[in-house]
Amino acid sequence: MFDEMYGPDGASRAPYAAIARWLDGLPHEALRVKADEAERLFRRIGITFAVYTEGGDPERLIPYDLIPRVLSAAEWRLIERGLKQRTKALNAFLADVYGAGEIMAAGKVPEALVLRNPGFEAVMQGLAVPGGVYTHVAGIDLVRTGPDDFYVLEDNCRTPSGVSYMLENRVVMMRLFPDFFARAGVEPIARYPEMLLRSLQSVAPPRCEGEPTVVVLTPGQYNSAYYEHSFLADEMGVDLVEGVDLVVQDGAVFKRTTQGLQRVDVIYRRIDDAFLDPQVFRADSALGVPGLIDAYKRGAVAIANAVGAGIADDKAVYVYVPEMIRFYLGEEPILKNVPTWQCGKADERAYVLEHLAELVVKETRGSGGYGMLIGPQATKAERTAFARKIKADPDAYIAQPTLSLSTCPTFVDSGVAPRHVDLRPFVLSGAHGIDVVPGGLTRVALREGSLVVNSSQGGGTKDTWVLRG
Repeated sequence: MFDEMYGPDGASRAPYAAIARWLDGLPHEALRVKADEAERLFRRIGITFAVYTEGGDPERLIPYDLIPRVLSAAEWRLIERGLKQRTKALNAFLADVYGAGEIMAAGKVPEALVLRNPGFEAVMQGLAVPGGVYTHVAGIDLVRTGPDDFYVLEDNCRTPSGVSYMLENRVVMMRLFPDFFARAGVEPIARYPEMLLRSLQSVAPPRCEGEPTVVVLTPGQYNSAYYEHSFLADEMGVDLVEGVDLVVQDGAVFKRTTQGLQRVDVIYRRIDDAFLDPQVFRADSALGVPGLIDAYKRGAVAIANAVGAGIADDKAVYVYVPEMIRFYLGEEPILKNVPTWQCGKADERAYVLEHLAELVVKETRGSGGYGMLIGPQATKAERTAFARKIKADPDAYIAQPTLSLSTCPTFVDSGVAPRHVDLRPFVLSGAHGIDVVPGGLTRVALREGSLVVNSSQGGGTKDTWVLRG
């Protein structure tokens, strides 16, 4: 198991040298006082996350860990190059599957996996999206197993969340430990909202006149990520709207204002495809905008992320991303995929069923840590029940080895102890190219031995430091 702070000899690794000295000078009681202060700050800010399995309590805080996760400049350069490469390939894949379908014709990705996929939206076929960008905001989940071993765990190309927590974690860290932070030489992340707005404005449709008008479309205050929706709208200086605030007239989209209707050029939507337009998708949706897809097809408005981008989230499609990189870019992948077995294939399914006690099994369309089995931590009865699920619907599952995720020092009730972490960097794609804010959201499994870092499953978050080179 790779400890990101300490080497095999017990000495701190170079990126964590300042953290080690800092912790040596902070007694447990001082850390506890600061942890309590952090919780008060988060409550005052109002940054909450509703977990529906716990009743959807809108006042629930995501636990915040005081001890930052640190990446050196060289480590980050490797990650950033890999993220840009992967996102470029994913955008090329989405453009291709809704266009010429060359990767399927070449036999590199099975046609049935794409065309029969629940995330595939036939309405997008042949549609030229503004700027040629499909996944404007990508959250690429990474895990680490060694000094230079980074693996992509999954791709989030629909409506990735968590960036507000990344930004607020930094604000709280700077408030709690201003002197220490000022000396640490950390790359800033505060420009993310500015970068996001620039990316969104860059894909405004050709019919846009003047500075593009951007809005953030939210399902409303009862959505688990509503805080983030309102936070980003406020930070970008744009309107936060719900479906009832928008109207389609004469093939264009307008927002209702006290001065009348105002043209909208770009919609950063945080609503799933199925609810975007009741005239095209779910007729019972009260969250979307009737006629929105018609305006989209006419080229009158840009939607970020693009309709149908969710096919790239599918964990069965994930298996083929390295091949996408080779096919579209003519390059070898910089970031590795986790070895994956597709339960829809008879031979691979047989292996999975025989080795359930060793593997992690996930739903291909699952997210948030739901619908998964961690074999080594499951009971025999749980593995037997999950085997029945796999046999009943094999295409719905993939399996991966139980990786030995890296650990970072984390403040827990007993003191400072190693806990497993992952990282979700946020990648922005616009007509001008691809940008990555230095860092991302580090999620931490707070329970000893747990590998599940998702906030919906009891995980917490850390500030992520990328040191200046």
